Amino acid sequence: MSLRFHNQLTKKVEPFTPLTKGRVLLYTCGPTVYDRLHIGNWTAYIYWDVLVRILKAHNLNVTRVMNITDVGHLVSDGDEGEDKLEKGARREGKTAWDIAELYTNDFLDGMQQLNLLPPEHTAKATEFIEEQLQLVRTLKEKGFTYQTSDGIYFDTSKFPRYDDFADLHLEAQKAGARVEANPEKRAPSDFALWKFTPEGETRDMQWPTPVDLLDEETERPGFPGWHLECSAMAMSLLGNTIDVHTGGIDHIPVHHTNEIAQSEAATGQRLSNFWLHNNHIKAGGTKISKSLENGLTLEDLAKKGFHPLDLRLFTLQSHYRTEGNFTFENLAAAQHRRLRWRNIAAIRHQIHDTLQEHEGDDTYGLYAASQALVEELSDDINTPGAFRLIDEVFGKLESARLGTIHRHSLVSFLTTIDELLGLQLLESTKDIADEPKRLIIERERARESKDWPASDALRTQIEKSGISIRDTADGTIWEYTS
Repeated sequence: MSLRFHNQLTKKVEPFTPLTKGRVLLYTCGPTVYDRLHIGNWTAYIYWDVLVRILKAHNLNVTRVMNITDVGHLVSDGDEGEDKLEKGARREGKTAWDIAELYTNDFLDGMQQLNLLPPEHTAKATEFIEEQLQLVRTLKEKGFTYQTSDGIYFDTSKFPRYDDFADLHLEAQKAGARVEANPEKRAPSDFALWKFTPEGETRDMQWPTPVDLLDEETERPGFPGWHLECSAMAMSLLGNTIDVHTGGIDHIPVHHTNEIAQSEAATGQRLSNFWLHNNHIKAGGTKISKSLENGLTLEDLAKKGFHPLDLRLFTLQSHYRTEGNFTFENLAAAQHRRLRWRNIAAIRHQIHDTLQEHEGDDTYGLYAASQALVEELSDDINTPGAFRLIDEVFGKLESARLGTIHRHSLVSFLTTIDELLGLQLLESTKDIADEPKRLIIERERARESKDWPASDALRTQIEKSGISIRDTADGTIWEYTS
């Protein structure tokens, strides 16, 4: 069973083989921490969490770096405008450092709520300033930079492969077509490695620019460019060439293209063998963005009665390379699906361990289903295919008699689902308390004696415990109601 992923380098799905046997070096583009993440932002981290899980299922030791952009991400792709952290600080009357800490912690808390595996390294851009300056130094020594009045720029004309990754066709572009025009830039595609603090201003986040990086000996405080940060952190923590780099499709034409240019110009080596990108999610068919005020947060969903895992399941119903569409109706359907799956998981508490699996019974080949689930996800993270498989298996279990379900193989299948998809079906389905169990037994006795009024009264009492019951040929089965 092999792993296959869609690689932006080759524009096709191809087999994945790590650089070093048994080990994967992975870089994930992390958040810019100037505000709470909205549901569109979270989509990427949910998909890349499943990527990590499937790599581990193949017995690969994953070392992942995820950056925290806490400085240098300007509001435009053209290296113009205000730093998003400075903008957030002005909005909330705090310092940029305060904003970075506040929303970094909020992001890390959201990761826990969504059951996202923590990366081995969570790297803050502000903690890698020296490494970023060294990368600028290397690029200058190799002739890839030039200086303007507002910063040090990368000269894309010196990197002939610049437009290959995103099929940019730069020769056909006019100035300002892709990014805002800057008269001092030699080409519209050139990008800032290091920006200078404007004359007469003092930023919350700024550092001295080393004299050897400047064309003249003068004091020019500055700050790193957004693209520079990721290259410096990836190469510092993982090495010059990594196995996989992930991000959103919006990163392809600018951020990742610039990462490749500056990294490979500096080292002469390929930055990453695989580049994986997730598509966007829209809200009611409209782009999600904070500027449009439709950027719902995890807190917003909670206020409407949704668990973060409802968003996780909703997201994974779509393939990472397809465009999703969020509506509360769609989220409610995902919530219903998760509740159904939890009730299947709860069946394990109602099966006796002494029951044996029937030989030749292909209806409940749950061990085989676990393997099939791994195979679905190994094929370019095919989460919709994985969900169809789970629904098929669970549908058969719903119509099965308890006496024909093998408890150990059911638990094994549920464990596989949780390990690969992170839905916490086992953790979220604890056994019910002794009192409702006693009431269920008492009701069964009332039914046996045809005492229907007592049976109905006991049902009402049982349902006050947050569970419902249904009567089957094997007896009463309880289910969660929320």
